[in-house]
Amino acid sequence: MGKFRGWHIVAGFAAMLLTAALGTAMGLNNTAAFMASCVAFVAVSKGMESHLARRRREAATRLPGSGRGAPPSALDADQSERDGRA
Repeated sequence: MGKFRGWHIVAGFAAMLLTAALGTAMGLNNTAAFMASCVAFVAVSKGMESHLARRRREAATRLPGSGRGAPPSALDADQSERDGRA
């Protein structure tokens, strides 16, 4: 089984639920609470996706043989798993 690659979606959904609960507790109407929840989902999802991509990129540069002259396929830390070679 491969690595789970949807953590940014999970974090966005959690932020959406929290924002909806807080918006309702603050007395926002349903439309305003939903809009705030959607904004929180997008913001947190994109932030987490950026953070995770940066970590994967840093992990790929620490692989042996991934110096300056490395082919582009060596920059992807999970390439072998997707190719079915792992």
